Order: sequence, then C-alpha cells, then structure tokens
Amino acid sequence: MLSCFVFLAQGGQLFAMQPQPVPALRAVPGQTPRKPRAQRQTWYNSRALFIMLLLAALLSVGVVSAVMFGLGLVYANGVLPGVRVGDVALGGLSLREAQEALARHWTTLIVRDGQRTWAVNPVTLGLLLDAEATARAAYAQGRGTGNAFRTLLGTAQIAPVYRVDQALAEQGLNALAPLVELAPVNAGVRWSNGQVEATPPQDGRALDIPATWAHLNSGTALDDDSTLQLVMRSVAPLVTDAGPLVAQAQQLLLNDYVFTVFDPVTGDVVRWTLSPQQWSAWLLALPDPSNPLALTFTLDSAQIVSYLQSQAAAIFDPSRYINADEAAAAAQSAIAAASPMSYVRVYHHERAHVVQPGETIGSIAWDYGVPYLYIQEANGGISGVSAGQTISIPSPDIFFDYPPLPNKRIVVSISQQQMWVFENGQVIWNWVVSTGISDSPTWPGIYQIISHVPNAYAGNWNLYMPYFMGVYRPIPGADFTNGFHGFPTRGGSQLLWVNDLGTRVTYGCILVADGNIQLLYNWAEDGVVVEIQP
Repeated sequence: MLSCFVFLAQGGQLFAMQPQPVPALRAVPGQTPRKPRAQRQTWYNSRALFIMLLLAALLSVGVVSAVMFGLGLVYANGVLPGVRVGDVALGGLSLREAQEALARHWTTLIVRDGQRTWAVNPVTLGLLLDAEATARAAYAQGRGTGNAFRTLLGTAQIAPVYRVDQALAEQGLNALAPLVELAPVNAGVRWSNGQVEATPPQDGRALDIPATWAHLNSGTALDDDSTLQLVMRSVAPLVTDAGPLVAQAQQLLLNDYVFTVFDPVTGDVVRWTLSPQQWSAWLLALPDPSNPLALTFTLDSAQIVSYLQSQAAAIFDPSRYINADEAAAAAQSAIAAASPMSYVRVYHHERAHVVQPGETIGSIAWDYGVPYLYIQEANGGISGVSAGQTISIPSPDIFFDYPPLPNKRIVVSISQQQMWVFENGQVIWNWVVSTGISDSPTWPGIYQIISHVPNAYAGNWNLYMPYFMGVYRPIPGADFTNGFHGFPTRGGSQLLWVNDLGTRVTYGCILVADGNIQLLYNWAEDGVVVEIQP
C-alpha cells in the first residue's frame, strides 16, 4: 500500500493530512498490463515530492511578498532600511532627516591606491556634498532605482551627489601628494650571509594631480561606497645597476669600523670598534651628488646616532657628552672617502663650584685653568666670592675656535718652563721655554692654536713678535691674544730675552727659541690643542 503526506494551507498556517491507504491496482482484461509495483511506487513518490516542493515554494513567495509589502508600508515615508551613503546609514529617515544626517555626518572620505587607503575630510579635496540631491537619491533607492529586495533586506550603498570646488581640490591634492607617494628605490647593495650582493631597483608611485583632478571633476569619481580611487603614476629610480658598487663594498667590509673618541680637554682617546657584520647594516647606496646616475656609499645616520648615544651613556660621567649628529656626519664623510674610521669629539658642560674658605676668584680660576675674567663674566660680573657660595665655571670648550685635532698636542709646563710637542701620541720635540711674569702671567688651561701671524705687533709694549701663533684671549671678547713667538724686537733691531729662556720674562706669551719657533709655526696648524699646566 502506498501512502503520502499532503500539506495544505489553512488560516495562513501549514498543516499535514494523515496518510490514507491507496487501493491495490488490478489488471483489466483488454488493457495494457500495469508496470510492476516497485516502478509505480517510485513514480508516485517523485510526483508527491514535486507537489510538496511546489507548494512550499508558493508559500515562501507568499510569505516574502507579505514581508516586503509590510516593510514597504512601514517605510512608506522614509528611506528604505538598507540604504547607506558611505558610512552614513539612512534607513527609516525622512527626506529632511536624511538630508540633515548627511550634512552632519558625511565627513570622512576613503581614498584608495590599490591596497593602501587613507581617510580624509572630503571638503579638503573640494568635494562639496549636495545633501538634498543625495537624500532624494537615497529615497528613490528600491523604489524607482536599485534592487528593492536588496534594499529592504540587505545593504545598498549609493554614491553621494557632489560638486567640486577647484581651488580647494587643487590645494587638497597638493597636500595629499606627499602622504601617498612611494619613493622609488635605487639599486643598491646589502650584506647577506657574509657576502655583499646587489639589490634590485623598485619603481615608486606618485599622485598624478592633474589626472586625479579631472577624475574628481567628472562627477562620477566616487564609488557607491563613497571611496575615491586615486590616479597614480609610476616613478622610475635613478640608479638601476649597482654592480660597480658591489666590489667597492666588498673591499670596505673587509675592515672593522672604528670610532676614535677624543676628549681634547683630558687628551684621552678610546676606540669603539664594530665588526663588518655589525656595521654593514648601516651601509647605504645613494645617488652620487656629482653624478645622479651613479652610486656612492653613505651610512644610515639614525643607526649611527643610536649606537653612539648608547655607548656614551654607558661610559661618560654627567659632565661630558658627545654630539651624535656631528659624529654621524663625520662617519658619513669618512665612508664617502672609502675610510672605515672617524673621530668623535667629547664636549663638556659648565661646572658648579662651591667656594671653600680662603678661595678667591683668582685662585679658583687658576685651579680650574680658566682666565679669571671668564669666571667673573659667567657669574654676572661678580668681583668677589664668599665661602659656601656656588658659582659657575665655564666649559673649557669655549676656548676652541676650531675643531680640535686629535693627533697633535702641545703641552707647556709653567712650573718647569718646558714644552713638549706630541704627534700621534709620541714626543717629537722637547724645548726650554719662558712664560709670563707674575704681574702678567701665562694662564693655565686647555686652549688651541687659533691664529698664525708671521711677525705680530704688540702695541702695549712696542714689540714685534716673529712667528706668532695665538693661543687664547685673556679678556673675553677682546682681540688681544697670548700665544707662542720667537725672540721679540723693539725699535727695529733690539732683540729681547735672548739669554732668558727658562725663566718667566714675557707679558703672558710663551717664548720659544728662534729655530724652534719656526719648526712649530710650520707644524702646528690652527686647531692643534695647547695644554698649559700650572
């Protein structure tokens, strides 16, 4: 017996009738014999399944139609529920409400270059929204335009209606251009697995402002989801072949990089050394300023500064510091000259001194090696001090007019009336000298050669001083200078102090025998450090 369920609709609901018995079929004489029972049952089952699916489909269409009809009644006076303009949802709003919402909230525009996106205010690109026209277009979505089913039950993005202000657009695009551009990458070199290898060039991308402006002005620049596709152009790198630089890099990276850290005040020298594996990461290949189609080497300034600052923090006391930017520039210049070494100068802060009983400005100045007038100037022109008072001692760096030279140094001893001349740490000359008398002393301190005059004239004493080399100014801001010179003359021929070497006879300068002063004059360029000891 074959039985089946029959689904009927009654009162808006579905119910199933109970299965009823189906009488057995018998053959009638003269008629075509029926198919076997199994085939007949398969056929009836297929037909029943078809009827059930058809009834279910008709019922579903009816339900959906009813739902959509109901939603249409609910939103009869407003925008249909799924309508959006960019990230502003307008579903359920009246035309006036939709217009107000757009005017209030349409403040973000997504601009796109492939996979990269940026959020900007559309007004900055000259895109002025027509909120009224956009609200009308939103209301028409799903009624006169668009897919009603999608609008009611899904999301329907519509493009805003706008006009373009040319002046604002050009200004905004020019401001946007540097934010979205990708600089081209020149061919270069890198250190990989212990070897130097060439790196390939890469094209850059730049905003095509005229084309993007034309795109905006077309009126159809914004997608339905209120995004703007920028018009970009490729920018080719200047250097496309780094092969010639690879051999040069290989030669450079055979060596450690050495920073020679030099304190001109103390004369101390330390060396910070990096292996090729360490400093190779700093190596950059850039267009040669003298030939933009060729490459030259430099070092990554940021990495140098970071390294030097960490090194200095680990070893220096608070009174000393380095200028990391200056040291990075020196390192870059060294690499440009194919030299993996450079100097780092140490600087000094001014110091605070608490006056002890019995001390005077003069005694403090002598102990610190600073002419006393500089201490007076640094403390507001004070004429005296008292015990317990804190005063400022100027940094010795104020006496360096030139970058100090690290490989040469002159040391003068007032107490011994001797001088020693050093080159690369070795004494090359040791001579007897004469310094200033008590009433006009040679002042101790750390100074440097600041001038060369073949035959200087001292008007205060009517003296001509051969091979004069200025060392320091005893009076701040004055042109008067103490320094080295040979035997002076007065009146055109009279030589002074020829037999007085080794005693204090000068007015503050350092007297050197004539033959020796000529050697010193030619050897000590401006910038050589002069250390005058008490």
